[in-house]
Amino acid sequence: MNKQTHIELAPGLNISRVLTGLWQIADLERDGKTLDAKTVAPAMQEYFNAGFDTFDMADHYGSAEVISGEFRKLLPESDQVKLFTKWVPEPGKVSKSTIRAAVEKALSRMQSNSLDLMQYHAWLYPDPSWLDTLFELQELKKEGLIKHLGVTNFDSAHLRIAVASGIDLVSNQVCYSLLDQRASGEMKAVCQQYNVKLLAFGTLAGGFLSDRWLGREEPIINEKLTWSQMKYKRFIDQVGDWTDFQSLLRGLQGIAQKHGVSIANIATKYMMDQAHVAGVIVGARLGQSEHINDNLKLYQFELDDEDKQDISNKLQLLKPVPGDCGDEYRKPPFLTASGDLSHHVNGFPDPYKTKLKPNGNTVVLSETYWEEMAGYSRAIKTGNIIKVSGTTATHGDLMIGGDDLKAQTHFIIDKIEGALISLGGTLDDVDRTRIFVNNVDDWEPVARAHGERFKDIQPANTLVEAKLVGKGYRVEIEAEATLRS
Repeated sequence: MNKQTHIELAPGLNISRVLTGLWQIADLERDGKTLDAKTVAPAMQEYFNAGFDTFDMADHYGSAEVISGEFRKLLPESDQVKLFTKWVPEPGKVSKSTIRAAVEKALSRMQSNSLDLMQYHAWLYPDPSWLDTLFELQELKKEGLIKHLGVTNFDSAHLRIAVASGIDLVSNQVCYSLLDQRASGEMKAVCQQYNVKLLAFGTLAGGFLSDRWLGREEPIINEKLTWSQMKYKRFIDQVGDWTDFQSLLRGLQGIAQKHGVSIANIATKYMMDQAHVAGVIVGARLGQSEHINDNLKLYQFELDDEDKQDISNKLQLLKPVPGDCGDEYRKPPFLTASGDLSHHVNGFPDPYKTKLKPNGNTVVLSETYWEEMAGYSRAIKTGNIIKVSGTTATHGDLMIGGDDLKAQTHFIIDKIEGALISLGGTLDDVDRTRIFVNNVDDWEPVARAHGERFKDIQPANTLVEAKLVGKGYRVEIEAEATLRS
């Protein structure tokens, strides 16, 4: 029997293996009303008393932070409770004062002097300001305003870039369930390499992975469903059809009956058993729907090898969710409640500024030291042709990615993509790339990173050894693109 109810996420931070998610507070307030924090806060006590002492929320989960702050006041020793939050700023560059104000707002709402875990969400990776924000959050951590720093909905490439560049991240919160196995690939490798743990949400797929949906008619995505149900019905549609989903539920029911537990228990336990998962986040509708006793059963049984193999075999029958973790917020198919980003953002500013030259060309400057010193642009557009200069993992006066070749390569491709977007293009428009490595023995991780980003585009490509300028730079890439629209 697995009696490990808690795990060390970071030194000094022991969390419940089952975190209580408060995202449904936003759903409870979707009609414009605001819950009374003092009235709702005591409902958190039942979870806390049962050992579920870790709660997850965000700045956009309605009154969740305020309610949690009121609950903190009810405890004689508030250090016993762990309150995690997230910050999801608007796309684009964010000033240091805005970053500090966001942290101070969360501290005020949660009635705390230091955030247990601040998790940051970035919208557009080709805009390198996401790194600036993380570096600034790390400075606030040094000040003591933040105890631990994490991210949410980061893909494997950009989690790698962040930690390889010296950002002290302890966790990445991502969707990870029987329906969504994206985090079992490259994400797992990055977590193991850099000792980052996952906080997995969506493990019950908005409640669909439960006994109550076994044998039920297929629901239609509309406002009669909760936001979570609208979102995860899109995941179900992505991996198969309703018949496939019912087949999965029937298989899980057999395993659940074997152990005398629920389908939800089996779906959650399987994710808890993944080595790179620190905890799973199970949502709660405070004061309305309590599942405390059912969640406690997760500590009372173990899936055996036969169970795990049976589940794995059933997952092989489903189509994979495309892309990497968090892609549902960055590119089609948008697997959100609304099916797009209309409830999240109004648009995205260009990553870099452009300048029209007297000869009719348009150039992009990424404001690195090299561009100013040597008098060249990051990219130039002539007619419908874009040429991107040889690009290294430079951001301002910083080298990004440390000694991690894949991290350097991914950041370089981000810069290339940012230049293309600023000139009206995308990576899909790239016809040719040229890769220069400082040591030809480094070719494979660089080529693999290139392959991850260009596998569906397949431009003409050359990779050669060349001595690069600048200490620590191990790869440089240039690109050419043709705008066809």
